[in-house]
Amino acid sequence: MSTQQGGRFFFNVDWITILIYVALCTIGFVNIYASIYNPDTSTLFNFGSNYGKQLIFIITALVLGFSILLLDAKFFSVFAPIVYGVTLLLLMVVLVVGRKVAGNQAWIPLGSFRLQPSELAKFGTALLIARYVGNFNPKFRDIKSIFFAGLIICFPLLLIMLQPDTGSALVFLAFMFPLYREGLSGYFLLIFLGMIVLFIADFLVPISVLIPIILLVGGFFAYQNKRKQQMMFSMIIATIVAVAYLFLVKFAYEKVLEPHQRTRIEIILGLKTDPKGAGYNVIQSKIAIGSGQLTGRGFLEGTQTKYGYVPEQSTDFIFSTIGEEWGFVGCSVVIALYIFLLLRVINLAERQRSTFSRVYGYCVASIIFFHVFINIGMTIGIIPVIGIPLPFISYGGSSLWSFTVLLFIFLKLDSNRMGFI
Repeated sequence: MSTQQGGRFFFNVDWITILIYVALCTIGFVNIYASIYNPDTSTLFNFGSNYGKQLIFIITALVLGFSILLLDAKFFSVFAPIVYGVTLLLLMVVLVVGRKVAGNQAWIPLGSFRLQPSELAKFGTALLIARYVGNFNPKFRDIKSIFFAGLIICFPLLLIMLQPDTGSALVFLAFMFPLYREGLSGYFLLIFLGMIVLFIADFLVPISVLIPIILLVGGFFAYQNKRKQQMMFSMIIATIVAVAYLFLVKFAYEKVLEPHQRTRIEIILGLKTDPKGAGYNVIQSKIAIGSGQLTGRGFLEGTQTKYGYVPEQSTDFIFSTIGEEWGFVGCSVVIALYIFLLLRVINLAERQRSTFSRVYGYCVASIIFFHVFINIGMTIGIIPVIGIPLPFISYGGSSLWSFTVLLFIFLKLDSNRMGFI
């Protein structure tokens, strides 16, 4: 790389996004240190501890990220199918040789390190979706284009469900938003919201009551429409699908979900209380966050954190450490950083000259948003505990590296937007 090219490279990279990334990683390291702090053994460079390992993960992630910035931007479009294929292969391998942790066979043991292929599958899927939309320019108004996009998303989703890792699988629903940006009908988002409403209603209201309600709603919309005959046929089909979905939810709940997953859903919906079992994590997390009040108890001063009341506090429940030790102010700063990052990525995506780069940018924003919303929702008890990390903050090498690759690929595409059409 010549001096002139090197200067242009550093000038074009969006350093604001990188600063947000570094800030989130730093916040993560500080709170992982606090979550497992032991005054007798805790030294900053204890590489046998989780915070010591996280420091190594952060350093290697930075090396990985800046290495990506040195690659040719077209590399990611050309090799997107290969990257996607490798991630699918790893998802198959983990089903054979993977190690079970908390009921999920989701990790491939590599010595003292464990690789989680489901994390890598996120940027592999994002690359292939961007490649498909960029090459074929589908408008998602016909079944064929929706079908092919759906296949790209469903292959890794189904393999992850076989582990079974429901939380990681649900993240793949985030890819609906980039497709919506590229022309997917808003009806699909309404259908998605309707499925969520029906899912909840299926637990709270008997099916014998739900079915007449669905029929009445469908009949009302059909009557209000001018083309009554055509609308009536559509509503009949929609009603049949909705009723079938209700029975499918019941079947999946009883036959597919693990007992601990069923219990978590029941607790969130208020159908069951289990303060010493499945509900323990959330109760302790809410106590920790609430005890932080406005400015927090102070660094290393959180009692819930210090005495280990919150399980998985350095991973899935890291936000409870932030809430207890840094309070409402600390939580607001973290959420503000995420909002700023998401808005920044979307803004960068909209200025891309290539469809591939724009779609990939929206995939990045959607995945990060999904993770942040679900993870924080878990810790404050408004979403069932499904075990997904808080991006750049939770402990874990696979998570940090995959999010770093996901973000830095987009930063590379953006830095080369004038030459990538």
